[in-house]
Amino acid sequence: MHHAPSPARPPLAPAFLEAARERFGHQWHESGAMLAQHGRSEAHFGPAPPDAVLFARSTQDVVDLVQLCTAHDVPIVPFGAGTSIEGNALPIHGGVSVNMSDMNAILAVHAEDFDCTVQAGCRREELNLHLRDMGLFFPIDPGANATIGGMASTRASGTNAVRYGTMREAVLALTVVTPDGKVIRTGSRARKSAAGYDLTRLFVGADGTLGIITEVTLRLHPIPEQISAAVCGFATLQGAVDTVVQSIQSGVPLARVELLDVMQIRAVNRWSKLDLPETTTLFFEFHGSPAGVAEQVATVEALAAENGVGDFAWSTLAEERARLWKARHEAYWAAVNLRPNAVGWSTDVCVPISRLPACILATQADLATCSVPATIVGHVGDGNFHVIFSIDPTSPDELAEVAAVNARIVERALAMDGTCTGEHGIGLGKQDWLVAELGDAVDIMRMLKRTMDPKNLFNPGKIFAL
Repeated sequence: MHHAPSPARPPLAPAFLEAARERFGHQWHESGAMLAQHGRSEAHFGPAPPDAVLFARSTQDVVDLVQLCTAHDVPIVPFGAGTSIEGNALPIHGGVSVNMSDMNAILAVHAEDFDCTVQAGCRREELNLHLRDMGLFFPIDPGANATIGGMASTRASGTNAVRYGTMREAVLALTVVTPDGKVIRTGSRARKSAAGYDLTRLFVGADGTLGIITEVTLRLHPIPEQISAAVCGFATLQGAVDTVVQSIQSGVPLARVELLDVMQIRAVNRWSKLDLPETTTLFFEFHGSPAGVAEQVATVEALAAENGVGDFAWSTLAEERARLWKARHEAYWAAVNLRPNAVGWSTDVCVPISRLPACILATQADLATCSVPATIVGHVGDGNFHVIFSIDPTSPDELAEVAAVNARIVERALAMDGTCTGEHGIGLGKQDWLVAELGDAVDIMRMLKRTMDPKNLFNPGKIFAL
């Protein structure tokens, strides 16, 4: 499913360019290199450069750009770190990419209330460095060092969603610039509210199609008293998945549990210079008091022993844990580089936890007959897993084969009452299955889009076609 940029489009009007250059000065860019940087994807989608790039420094910059673009019918696409997988930030209809990286301030931390407010361009790793000395952390951790605004826009999650939730739970409130140039605040710092429609949840996951997020208020958590990590290999994929499901059903409050199949372990060993046994492997992490962690560990060890586990390798040292999770977060690049000159095609689905073993085993069978190298890796504690294909982008046969396998994976998840995407978002790549999953509800989404963005200028072509 390769989406090319829209064909011929008129150049930006001279009056628009003159006004933009005058208003934004050196924040405004039209060089070929800058456009190319903002028109590429980390995945298999072809290049789709914008016509110009603005490095916004304030909410007012975004307001002024929105008003200018609206007057001249120019599309606007927000750009964070450029790490999304489904082409979410590609300006397929041209226009202006709004790079938020200069809006990276941590505006306030309320340690006593376990919340903070940051600008949209703040990176998650930098936020956690700032919070560490306060005994706090922000738990949502997609593999990339993404921006908080981008994570909110795609409704991202990560390795510890099983314990701490996703961006849906983490975001308390947003500051958003709407298509009519207004600045709205969607909520307060209160932990709950019954005041009107939940606009925060409307913008979280909207891919910038309804508004541009400029500030985010987040829930924070205390750094646990005890953290212990484990790596354990299994004789079979079935045994590994059954251990996860039984642990969840037994009430073990896992902080992280990640599954890596044999091919993914092989890729991680090569890319991250590890020497893990090449078997289906689970990465665990446990948080809590020393006694609580010990109890969690004992339960999981007993369940794993019944499902064909090898030895557990334990670590309570921060350096060893960091190396382990760095390797997990680099799994995408490890898989892509299983062969030279390849690009990645990554798909993700999520199913009810009881359906996870059947879904993953059927996917393993699909991959066994696929000629393209592929790995399975996932946040299996909440029923979410990824398949990463290492494809030759110049081969129509490979693209067609992977598209067919991807379709089977997604359709199987939907048949199991799951979703076509657990965390990557719809973007460009999953539009074909949105209607299959949600039916007439997509018409309500289109109605909201037409009402809020009647000119269809905010990240047009994403999530669904109008």
